[in-house]
Amino acid sequence: MDRTISLFSAEASGPGLGDLAGLLCCHGQITGFGRTAARLSVVVDEPWRAHVLAREFRCRGADAQVAKAECGHPQVRTSFRVDLLPLALRWLRAGCAGPAEDDSGKEVPDGFRLSGAMLRMWALAGGRPGTQGYLLGVDPLAPNMHERLVEALTPLGVTAKLTGPKAEVPAVKVTGKRRLEALLELIGEPPPGAEAAWPGAEPRPVSHPEAAPSTA
Repeated sequence: MDRTISLFSAEASGPGLGDLAGLLCCHGQITGFGRTAARLSVVVDEPWRAHVLAREFRCRGADAQVAKAECGHPQVRTSFRVDLLPLALRWLRAGCAGPAEDDSGKEVPDGFRLSGAMLRMWALAGGRPGTQGYLLGVDPLAPNMHERLVEALTPLGVTAKLTGPKAEVPAVKVTGKRRLEALLELIGEPPPGAEAAWPGAEPRPVSHPEAAPSTA
């Protein structure tokens, strides 16, 4: 277990644009502009998430702006960029340019391998402690992705399951001391301000952003 974690943890390699795929595991959206460029955006439930994620974008060479989405929650969004096009081509279904009203247009790419860095982005955008375990939010507009994401966690030593139909919002749930320790080692220490949303913290109510398409 320790060897697996050391190979895939967020600190195992330098930051890269590919890490931002972790935002697409939750409710992040990517929009293509023909086959020339793409824009990545994510609406979050708390301002600290937006500002931390904007820094994560920038340290990967993708400048991002923080603004208020139509639903009133903070949003982080890049401009249309050529270097984000490969991400769009991998994650958007063939012939789909981006999210529609009731469909994100996303799918988990064939051969997808989740890394600790991607998992850290996922936690920063949509992770939170639950009453029993840790919850990683998933996109309600992309139910076809949920089981695939659970499967992607298994090779990292983090066996998980989906929350039941009575859950307030859909999420991947990680339970058990060893699995939570593995998750924590994969995503690393929380940035300042994120401590309450990290594995091991006490659960608290959240105002979850609606999964809605971003405005271009």
